[in-house]
Amino acid sequence: MFDVVIVGAGLSGIGAARQILEKCPAIKLCILEGRDCIGGTWDLFRYPGIRSDSDMYTMGYNSKPWPEPKTIADGPSILSYIKEAASEKKIDDIIKYRHKVESASWDSKNNLWEISTQTPEGTASLTTSFLFICSGYYDYESGYRPRFKNEEMYQGKIIHPQFWPSELEYKDKRITVIGSGATAMTLTPNLAKRAKKVTMLQRSPTYVVSLPSRDPLVKLVNFLLPIKLAYAFNRWRYITLQRYIYNQTRVNPEKVKSKLLSLVRKNLEGYCDVDKHFTPEYNPWDQRLCLIPDGDLYKALRNGKAEVVTDEIEQFCKSGITLKSGKVLESDIIVTATGLNLKLLGGISLGLDGKPISIPECYSYKGLMFSGIPNLVYSLGYINASWTLRSEITAEFVCRVLNHMKTLNTGRVVANFNPDDISSEDSAFIGDFNPGYITRSAHLMAKQSTKDPWRFNQNYSLDKKLIRNGKLEDGFLTFSN
Repeated sequence: MFDVVIVGAGLSGIGAARQILEKCPAIKLCILEGRDCIGGTWDLFRYPGIRSDSDMYTMGYNSKPWPEPKTIADGPSILSYIKEAASEKKIDDIIKYRHKVESASWDSKNNLWEISTQTPEGTASLTTSFLFICSGYYDYESGYRPRFKNEEMYQGKIIHPQFWPSELEYKDKRITVIGSGATAMTLTPNLAKRAKKVTMLQRSPTYVVSLPSRDPLVKLVNFLLPIKLAYAFNRWRYITLQRYIYNQTRVNPEKVKSKLLSLVRKNLEGYCDVDKHFTPEYNPWDQRLCLIPDGDLYKALRNGKAEVVTDEIEQFCKSGITLKSGKVLESDIIVTATGLNLKLLGGISLGLDGKPISIPECYSYKGLMFSGIPNLVYSLGYINASWTLRSEITAEFVCRVLNHMKTLNTGRVVANFNPDDISSEDSAFIGDFNPGYITRSAHLMAKQSTKDPWRFNQNYSLDKKLIRNGKLEDGFLTFSN
């Protein structure tokens, strides 16, 4: 029997445990991790060049300054940071590895979650008063992998980045990377360092922005100020910058679009058809911007080690890919950087007093609880800013709730949605953000209203007001036994 169970020992889960151990020291805490190590995404993904797509001053924990000079960090450095953050608080001692949560059922009579996990020894059960799901929203067991016509004819290797084989040798090989998102744009310049030629094959373009992996102003601030104060300043600066840029894409999309494309032209004019390969039909931040550190993709395109082809796949052939234009991409290796699948709540089946819970029938309370489901909080990060900013503010909310329940001597907290109280007009769970991995899974997500607190805000400043500083007993949350 535990007071709190956290599901997932990745970036969010370790950050949540750090906060609970510090702010709720009497809590009996356990972390259930389906794999045999911590780190989540940063341990699972091991393709060449894997790195952050956010600055590390907002992606790092507020309580633990990012120790390296790199603003954009590689995967192994991030994994090392997470492990160190766990070690500092002896979190490894409370993790049950290889405990994959399959189901959780709420028992109203006893105010407990009954959790069923799969372990190497078989099914194991445990109970907890409070369930905090920090499993992210990606499916760790399968990536998004569309099937192409005549794949079986192809005589080379087909690889999905989510399951990159460590023994793969690609020196002097011809490689085609299918995709135009962050993974494809990370892989292309990194593979090009050793490959004979890398072709990034995209159906449509994506917005690209280049940033230095090491920020000169950060270096100056770190030199002038004590480490904690310097980290706080750098964090504030990047939060402010992120918010400003995102707001500009909402109010002045054409101006931002023009600026982004002018920067691409400055780097690729004469080397690449920018209008064809780097000019999307949608506005900036309707889908996530792709960050390329130190212009590495531009360099690979300029030196001829990489190319971008914008076309559609007709079929696979023995030697590679035949495009609808008739062109054939000769390929020794094809990398399907075609995206990820969503698995909300880690794929856990939820029940309430013996009846299954349907998340799409629930409303999202502040983007961290579901209406009518007691003692359950889930952690999802921002789409338009660093994931950690929201996961940490969610963990703060959990600590406040746990301490408030202790003060009131209550065993249950539930968010109550009454359609008669406010406008219940439904809107998309992630607002106007519409990449493929979101739209493919929209039917699995909770509903939200157009009014707070029944919506998932993509606004850190607003969330600080509503989540960090808002009243717990706000007329929607009910604390009882």
